[in-house]
Amino acid sequence: MELFNNRRLIIATKHKKEEVISPILEKVLGVRCFNDSTFDTDTFGTFSGEIERLKDPVQTIREKCLAAMEKNDCDLAVASEGSFGPHPSLYFANADDELVMLVDRKNNLEIVAREISLETNFNARSVKTKSELLEFAKSVQFPSHAVILKKAVNDHSFIKKGIQNEADLIEYFNYSIKNFGSAYVETDMRAMFNPTRMKIIEVATQKLVENIQKICPQCQTPGFSIKESISGLPCECCNYPTNSVLYHKAICSSCGFEELTKFPYQKEFEDPTYCAHCNP
Repeated sequence: MELFNNRRLIIATKHKKEEVISPILEKVLGVRCFNDSTFDTDTFGTFSGEIERLKDPVQTIREKCLAAMEKNDCDLAVASEGSFGPHPSLYFANADDELVMLVDRKNNLEIVAREISLETNFNARSVKTKSELLEFAKSVQFPSHAVILKKAVNDHSFIKKGIQNEADLIEYFNYSIKNFGSAYVETDMRAMFNPTRMKIIEVATQKLVENIQKICPQCQTPGFSIKESISGLPCECCNYPTNSVLYHKAICSSCGFEELTKFPYQKEFEDPTYCAHCNP
């Protein structure tokens, strides 16, 4: 795009996310991506808990972008932030909730994309025996996906990250059991140690460039994307409004122009199964 063509863009990461983010941005936007290996994104919070993430994901990625631009004297940045836990609607399943943001200080733009996926190995447990340890490791795709071993769930006095071979895993487990009487193993969710998560970041980045390419019909600013889903799709049996999406609302972050799209999923009625009136 002309607005971004040939501009320097920093990928604010220390976990090799540029490997999937940069090719997409360079191909579609024409930017020149670079990475600063000395920029420590762990200061904004770590998945393993030694450093608490103090702000919500959107504020966190915004601050990553601003800090990276300030440190590297540029005005264009992209960062991502992941959250892991129960899926927002399928509570029984874990999900990877990835946000990717572009911040353009030159043109006063902030554009975000989100991808929520059930494709994640996010998990953790206390283990007392070697067989429990190896059973857990197998279930989370070890060794292609690294794990972390520490003394206890909220105790970081002994912690080993990025474990990718069985010999090391068993050695750290034996040490923890011998010295502390306990061991806690969890998936290492840092992108460079988790290929499944890296793929979700790639999908989110593709969504980001799609959002960037959406132009406001009123002021021609990039990023005219969906900001809100409005429920109320009628039940096909009783016509009662359901919680399913009736409208998508796109909002321009520059001029505030709004546009509603009715029946965004090409459905005019919802199945009575999902109606609180027909199926209370």
